[in-house]
Amino acid sequence: MPACSLRVATMQTFAIPGTHLRASRIAVGCMHLSRAWDNSPLTEAERLQTRALVDTALERGITLFDHADIYARGKSERLFGEVLAASPSLRDSMVLQSKCGIRFAHEPHASSPGRYDFSHAHLISSVEGSLQRLQTDRLDLLLLHRPDPLGHPDEVARAFDDLQRSGKVLHFGVSNHTGAQIALLQKSVAQPLVVNQVEISLLHHHLINEGVVAAIPGTPYTASAGTLDYCRQHDILVQAWSPLAGGRLSHPETAEPGLRPTAERVAHFASKYGVSAEAILLAWLLRHPAGIQPIVGTTQAERLLAASAADVIELDREDWYDLFTAARGAPVP
Repeated sequence: MPACSLRVATMQTFAIPGTHLRASRIAVGCMHLSRAWDNSPLTEAERLQTRALVDTALERGITLFDHADIYARGKSERLFGEVLAASPSLRDSMVLQSKCGIRFAHEPHASSPGRYDFSHAHLISSVEGSLQRLQTDRLDLLLLHRPDPLGHPDEVARAFDDLQRSGKVLHFGVSNHTGAQIALLQKSVAQPLVVNQVEISLLHHHLINEGVVAAIPGTPYTASAGTLDYCRQHDILVQAWSPLAGGRLSHPETAEPGLRPTAERVAHFASKYGVSAEAILLAWLLRHPAGIQPIVGTTQAERLLAASAADVIELDREDWYDLFTAARGAPVP
């Protein structure tokens, strides 16, 4: 079955628990809409590429777009905002999500280190900046980007209350948080935390692998143990960033020697199912009962289409474990 025949159907959607939102099973990550993390102006090539990506995603039924205030120092949000300004009617057909809480080195003072900031003032100003760049009046979802060791849950709660009361943010979540960190935050925050975006892929499979008793000899459990099960237990959507592992498993001929056996299995199943390697990598995540939503960070419309074929296939149980075993480098115990 040729991959192109899988591009016709509109993508399946699901209800995000704890919200009124419906989203596509696969989402678009907008970090690389601009790759210039500096003060250079937006380019016409970036504008055209962004418009093509948004149009292709919506035509395919991909509706969730993931941003962060820091991506390309705000330029990725600005590019997306230009699309919305040119076609305001698109806004109601998408779920718009952004993240905040990371500050760059030397911001705002020349001697400041790179750091995290969950202060009330920073969260409020970050959201206002994102809304201005995105040229919209609201975020459907706001995620705290990475845990702030100095963050006080009560201060976060006050910021969330103000943002929700003003209508600037409808729903809230986190990113790169453990189950214990979510539980601590949820004690103070009135709104349900409905999303946790973490790194998961066939290559970075630790959150799945830690659920296998005696997972891999010599592999210790870490503070993240139980995070996936915690999210499932509390109806928190798990989003996967870097679900394609940066392309490291997509091409056996160029894969690192240690990853080549896994890349070869991915290629084998791409041939078996008649899809791209990227689609197999996403299908492996989609097959997991946690309902993981991959965030695909490509800026190429054709690559997004090829990857989205994962939505219309389901890996056999045996095939899923074949890939899992290859990625583990050891059989399950």
